[in-house]
Amino acid sequence: MSKQLLQKQADTIRFLAADMVQQANSGHPGAPMGMADIATVLSSHLNLNPTNEKWLNRDRLVFSGGHATGLVYSLLHLWGFNVSIPDMREFRQYNSKTPGHPEYGHTHGVEITTGPLGQGIANAVGFAMAAKYAQNTLGKDVINHKVYCLCGDGDLQEGISYEACATAGHLELDNLIVIYDSNDITIEGDTSIAWSENVKKRFQAINFEVLEIDGHNFDQIDKAIVTAKSCDKPVLIIAKTAIGKGAATLEGSHHTHGAPLGEDEIKASKKKAGFNPEEKFVVPYDIKGSFDKLIVGLEAENAWNASLSAEAKEKIEALQNPNFDAIKFPTFEPGSSVATRSSNHKILNAIAKAVPGFIGGSADLAPSNKTELENMGDFPNGRNIHFGIKEHAMAAMTNAMNLYGLFRVFSATFFVFSDYLKPSARIAALAGIPQHFVWTHDSIGVGEDGPTHQPIEHLSQFRALPNFYTFRPADASENVESWKVALKMNAPTAFVCSRQNLEVLKPEKAFGDVSNGGYLLKEREDASVTIMASGSEVMLALQTACNLEKAGIKANVVSVPCFDLLIEQDKEYIDTIIKPNTKVFAVEAARGLEYYKFADVVYGMDTFGASAPAEKLFEHFGFTTEALEAKIKNDL
Repeated sequence: MSKQLLQKQADTIRFLAADMVQQANSGHPGAPMGMADIATVLSSHLNLNPTNEKWLNRDRLVFSGGHATGLVYSLLHLWGFNVSIPDMREFRQYNSKTPGHPEYGHTHGVEITTGPLGQGIANAVGFAMAAKYAQNTLGKDVINHKVYCLCGDGDLQEGISYEACATAGHLELDNLIVIYDSNDITIEGDTSIAWSENVKKRFQAINFEVLEIDGHNFDQIDKAIVTAKSCDKPVLIIAKTAIGKGAATLEGSHHTHGAPLGEDEIKASKKKAGFNPEEKFVVPYDIKGSFDKLIVGLEAENAWNASLSAEAKEKIEALQNPNFDAIKFPTFEPGSSVATRSSNHKILNAIAKAVPGFIGGSADLAPSNKTELENMGDFPNGRNIHFGIKEHAMAAMTNAMNLYGLFRVFSATFFVFSDYLKPSARIAALAGIPQHFVWTHDSIGVGEDGPTHQPIEHLSQFRALPNFYTFRPADASENVESWKVALKMNAPTAFVCSRQNLEVLKPEKAFGDVSNGGYLLKEREDASVTIMASGSEVMLALQTACNLEKAGIKANVVSVPCFDLLIEQDKEYIDTIIKPNTKVFAVEAARGLEYYKFADVVYGMDTFGASAPAEKLFEHFGFTTEALEAKIKNDL
């Protein structure tokens, strides 16, 4: 391909991005213009099929920097995905296909929602992990694509990138190629004001092959990609670029990062490049043809499909369409005593035995989280992933693994450390990624480890997150029912499990079920009180209701395994389980303020807990039958 054509291709991308930002009077022209040369060359290496964005053996391209959105939409249009010129004219406008940051499931061709800086790097590592496991499962002749990630200085400054890339280096993911747009510019100016590390040495230290190039030299870009594709370890290509490359007077300036260039600057830039300064959103015919992947992509997928053996097709079919009805869930004897983290262990193993694509792991806490899949080996050949102490990257990597197209993947840590992975959990909710989060040590029941390890506000935080479903089962049997619901949801779910043993309840229910999020567990005729609770406090509520009845106060008990599902129920259901003529009390060994949606009074935590045996803490903070009974009588 001639240098002249390559330059015209790159300039087309530059001016599409600049026009989008100018039209919206909002956005980031600098990064797309600076990476246009890299994107042009990379495009010729990518194996994609716009007619089937879900083709399993396609290359994955992750844009870690959301400020490169103009580049994303330009490329998707040029490749042949369903992103039109009119769509680009509606950049950043309400209900357009081209929102301010790319969103999975919203814009055709977007692999994953990245958003916050660094997320995309971890997502790319997750895709590479899934691909490596798929390759080991199905064979190198079936899965042999690459995972590419475009990132910038901001991505590498975020700590999540180090966590994720250290994992990639440890696993020797030779299918991962990270291209670093090194322009030394962030919002406040030159990166030297806050950053002085040697990126090359950092990545060499974590077992990456590192290549350095001029990010505007087409030959160097091509040679680096060719070299990277044959390396036996993950590769970082450090591409030195100028932000806002091609801008008439602002090339290299941090002012191009997050603001429109201005009409005069764009016209001068187009004129300098030999484009008509009066035209906007122009894609010359020869340029569209040089990028377009509709025909070659379809041919590549057809050839791949033809090469698959009957055995490979059968395995892929089983992985892509898991039969959750085939799971033989464990049963638990009423009256026995089982921590929900322990019942969860049996449930996870039951799922894994029936569902070949069910894999996962913990942030170095498998013995405590009880998440080991027994006799199923270690990743990347087996199904137990050892993420190490990297909660932030773990959740982002697992998000991508769940979107790869073959696997259902869980991650695990202590509930209090969900703080470290909250951004990734939020992205999972936003994008509708069906990741299963396993969070154990759910309350002050953690005991002696003290307030640093006792989650107080965390239930409230995740219940406030839209499209995220947090299950806190009251016992082992409710845990089983929660998993039955969660496995069939197209949204992230979390299982908040106890460290301490909980008595298995009798199977009787008065009305409703776990699938409703809350149900009437115990009903008394002419009750004047309703007590709501989740997790370990459900038994407390039942025992307290019995004591109140002896004192002449009849109380119903509502178990709330999933508050998020409960608030989705209609008024008729709510009025059936929470009688309108009763005074409603909620009890939870956490903050619990969300219960005021239903409750008149909430008994929860007002402090961060303390260090002592669990029984002592429940007594001290008023979570005993005697204390709860006294509080209810007083408030009545």
